[in-house]
Amino acid sequence: MPGMLKRPILVTGVHRSGTTWVGKMLAAGSQAAYISEPLNKHHRPGVMRAPVKYWYAYINQNNEGEYLPAFQEMLRFRYHAWLELKSLRSFKDAGRMARDVRIFMRGWWKGQRPLLKDPFAVFSALWFAQRLGCQVVITIRHPAAFASSLKRLDWPFDFRDLLDQPLLMADWLEPFRAEMEAMLDAPQDVLSQAALLWRMVYQVAAQFCRQRPDFIIVRHEDLSISPVEGFRALYDRLSLNYSPRVEQAILASSSAENPKELSHRAVHSVRLDSQANLNNWKRRLDKEETRRIRHLTEEIAVQYYPEISWE
Repeated sequence: MPGMLKRPILVTGVHRSGTTWVGKMLAAGSQAAYISEPLNKHHRPGVMRAPVKYWYAYINQNNEGEYLPAFQEMLRFRYHAWLELKSLRSFKDAGRMARDVRIFMRGWWKGQRPLLKDPFAVFSALWFAQRLGCQVVITIRHPAAFASSLKRLDWPFDFRDLLDQPLLMADWLEPFRAEMEAMLDAPQDVLSQAALLWRMVYQVAAQFCRQRPDFIIVRHEDLSISPVEGFRALYDRLSLNYSPRVEQAILASSSAENPKELSHRAVHSVRLDSQANLNNWKRRLDKEETRRIRHLTEEIAVQYYPEISWE
């Protein structure tokens, strides 16, 4: 029935960990409406009217007043057309608005489940589950693959976005303060930044999963090796209907006929040779870089990946 709120899904995890691929494949049928990154600092105000000041913004009961009404409206597919119109600066912005209006209208009319794809929500996953009733899927990618992706794209990370959030630091990241501040005092390369960010995200994720056994952890590598079986199992756990249409989309996204490496102009594409992509990091990183990433992340990585995964 139009307008009825169904249980939302949150797909999160560190950026470049496959959240886009997982989110789009889960929305490949007709049951879920794909909403991209409401906690992105540059998100569209028509989609979510609350401003976001930090990358990886942290939401809990102490600051939820800034976000809760906006998220509740978004999950009911209320689109803020006037706010979006005022923000338009280009034809590309107008195209995004048209896309988002279609998603929201179809989601409301068909009674679809809102599916939020947002890596920047990972530290707030408990809040999304407790306050908004989300089923939470956390994607994880091998630390060497994650770091090599950031190296290739030359995407550094400014840890001030985390350090400037007192609630996040107090609740989860205070043990990492000295390491983050050291990187600000003497900036290191992208690989060291990536290793620290990966370690923080997945140590916190492990703590979340101990509190919430219903949280679903999916490894990017497992889905890449067996996409059909992996996504079928994920559909089952999320009570989504796995159909031939869904399977066709999964096969098309992971086919060996797809590029083995995404171009810099299409870094968010979900069409990739998933098997070939598994080993791209081994070519991007030399042995010393791999050794360094392993040394920096192994304390947490061992919870998710066996020793052989580094070979």
